[in-house]
Amino acid sequence: MSAWVLPDHIADVLPSEARHIEELRRVLLDTARGYGYELVMPPLLEHLESLLTGTGEALDLQTFKLVDQLSGRTLGLRADSTPQVARIDAHLLNRQGVARLSYCGPVVHTRVDGPLASREPLQFGAEIYGHASQEADLEIIELAQACLRGAGVNRLQLDMADVRVIDAVLAPVSLSTAQETRIHAALNAKDVAELESLARDLPEAVRRDLCALPRLFGDVSVLDEAQRTLQPSPALHAALDGLRWLAAHVQGVDVSIDLADLRGYAYYTGMRFALFAHAPEGSAAPSMELARGGRYDEVGAVFGRNRPAVGFSLDLKDLVAIVPPRPLVAAIRAPWGMDAGLREAIAGLRAQGHTVVCVLPGHEHQVDEFQCDRELVPDASRRGAWTVQSFQTDTSK
Repeated sequence: MSAWVLPDHIADVLPSEARHIEELRRVLLDTARGYGYELVMPPLLEHLESLLTGTGEALDLQTFKLVDQLSGRTLGLRADSTPQVARIDAHLLNRQGVARLSYCGPVVHTRVDGPLASREPLQFGAEIYGHASQEADLEIIELAQACLRGAGVNRLQLDMADVRVIDAVLAPVSLSTAQETRIHAALNAKDVAELESLARDLPEAVRRDLCALPRLFGDVSVLDEAQRTLQPSPALHAALDGLRWLAAHVQGVDVSIDLADLRGYAYYTGMRFALFAHAPEGSAAPSMELARGGRYDEVGAVFGRNRPAVGFSLDLKDLVAIVPPRPLVAAIRAPWGMDAGLREAIAGLRAQGHTVVCVLPGHEHQVDEFQCDRELVPDASRRGAWTVQSFQTDTSK
């Protein structure tokens, strides 16, 4: 095998895509700033216990570990930035009021979620700490929508669930961790036969509710059906009422409900959502999940501050793969030379914000992200002066 072959699901990002990713990164960060979110930059690696405490087994399995040669302690390469942002909120900012924080940086995964996924996503996210009510939930969903629309994705599907529904269903019984894990997996797969097998020794009402959950997906009318079908409890009513309120207040997006969707169950404490890009009309391609988030009020508990928290994240590399390509950057082609007037003209154009590509002696330039539509030529009317003129034909190839 060649020494230059990269590990599986790790890839270089070449010029045109890199420019597109960077432009999208700026759009998303500017969008978050427009909502009042402050930028933080957590480190790529830190002590393993700080990265993983309270996050559950799934994140542990996704985290690369290494030994710090200075201290001998085990370090981790972050697989998710949220625990780090929670630590920043708890220990470095230590604010009493609401904190709105955003971030954007690489994370590294030991495994991939799908055959085409990257093990080095570029994760953008935004989080609100300190507000427990639904206003923060709605703001996070609206910010996620605004970010995706700013990137050029306009046809969106919002899918919502709430982990308190399954908590309410299972509240009357005491289950082992292994039993709960198997039940959650069967619910995610909507495997009613497996659920019936797992629930055969549970009380009739609990068994009936568990087997009903996989059918409770669709439009917002699912919430009314769940209210009629499932055993009533204050926790269940709070979850359904919360989803109903959010569905009534989000705008410009198709809303769906899936009460059996438990992805990230160990992480979330309440509402969770995902935003999907609709496939083009007439296309048989499936919708693609672009952003995921929800409420995770326990995320800061391990750092000594159990503050309410809600947020979302997305992978810029996934996003750039589906949004329309950006137009090439317009550039000015200039000859290379030591003439003082030429060098002054080039410096002046660059100071004004123009891209000037100098053609080195004996070599035509080759670029993927610039479109030279003008050239710098001697000014026929003024000796020693230079002027910019449009190409009569496309000579940028």
